[in-house]
Amino acid sequence: MATLAAVNADLNSALEEARADFTRRNPKSCSLYDEACQELPGGNTRTALYYPPFPLTMLKGEGARLWDADGHRYTDFLNEFTAGVYGHSDKTIQHAIERAFENGVNRGAIGELEVKLARLIRQRFPSMELVRFVNSGTEANLLAIQLARAYTRRPKIMVFEGGYHGAVFSFSAPNNPMNAPFDYVRAQYNDIDATLALIESNAAELAVTVIEPMQAGGGCIAARPAFLEALRDACAKHHILLLFDEVVTSRLGPGGLQAMLGIVPDLTSMGKYIGGGLNFGVFGGRADVMSLLDARRPDALSHAGTFNNNVLTMAAGCAGFGEVYTAERAVALNSFGDRLRNRLNELCRKAGLAMQFTGMGSVMNVHFCAGELLRYADTKAGSADLKDLFFYDLLERGIYLARRGMMALSLPLAEADGEALLAAVNDFQKTRGSLIPKL
Repeated sequence: MATLAAVNADLNSALEEARADFTRRNPKSCSLYDEACQELPGGNTRTALYYPPFPLTMLKGEGARLWDADGHRYTDFLNEFTAGVYGHSDKTIQHAIERAFENGVNRGAIGELEVKLARLIRQRFPSMELVRFVNSGTEANLLAIQLARAYTRRPKIMVFEGGYHGAVFSFSAPNNPMNAPFDYVRAQYNDIDATLALIESNAAELAVTVIEPMQAGGGCIAARPAFLEALRDACAKHHILLLFDEVVTSRLGPGGLQAMLGIVPDLTSMGKYIGGGLNFGVFGGRADVMSLLDARRPDALSHAGTFNNNVLTMAAGCAGFGEVYTAERAVALNSFGDRLRNRLNELCRKAGLAMQFTGMGSVMNVHFCAGELLRYADTKAGSADLKDLFFYDLLERGIYLARRGMMALSLPLAEADGEALLAAVNDFQKTRGSLIPKL
């Protein structure tokens, strides 16, 4: 990809030019998008993948590389919003799926691999004394929340501004008409005093507190350990179940952030990479809570799902989570991510620009503002247009990431790929530095 040479006098002009260059470089993706708009509202079936003037159509992925419809090659720093930790063509997972397919796909029965995968998960996440499988992180959170409400016989759910727990649990805006119609108590992330006051005033009706130990969709903002510890103590005091949404953060260490922090939730939801890159979700936790789903009980709650234990995901999960993303490789990948993020932030400091990369381990997000970011509202101080410009400029430099500036590392990425990202960011800062606020 060519290095940008033009420096615009103002941000609007720079962004307009970047989008025009993007359109000229990608005529086939543009045409395919026009066709897609005839079949799908907005030309796609996943809102997060849209960006103006049209999203790229990717035709091939291999290792840590992607190729679009116009033949451009990218290093994949998005990796399916953290689900693609294995890259695009891991042979261990591929062979496991092929073997599973040979033995029949839709059996309509219990299979041996689901027990194996459950055991692998429980070994790494001991707080999950019993587990149930679903097809996505959204489902995992929905079922875990309903289970908590049934167990406690209370109606309310505490959530946090900026939190994202799936397609029907998004809290980046005051009111989301697509959210499941529960009675929510909305708290401020990392604000101990205000959160504890809300718990005290709603304790009699609160069934569960749902929190990401790091808000991924909210800009990769990590919770302070003291905040999570205070939350753990308050929930225990009032018999409110604490649900850690580790759909993203479970990949940040062998046992997720709960193990790294030494905080034991009552329930945990996960998904993404644990299914070997296929559709997957899991929720689990205390045996006394999860046993409400035990079909041997006369009062058992029902939990159905045709593909909860589908053989392809079970095979991919056992291979991927059990053989590929081992505890040792989890440590190595996240150490790589910490080093890379620290070097990116050093670039920002040396350039004297109000630009920073938040996150933990192998997951990070760029923001164009200075100062510590403790909650989602803090990230709004940065320019959304600068994030867009960063996105388009890095695409031209062969780096694929989320429009919102999120990046997630995968196992096939090498040190040289990290150097390429550093060079692209350094070039962006030199080219666009006049448009970025100074420290």
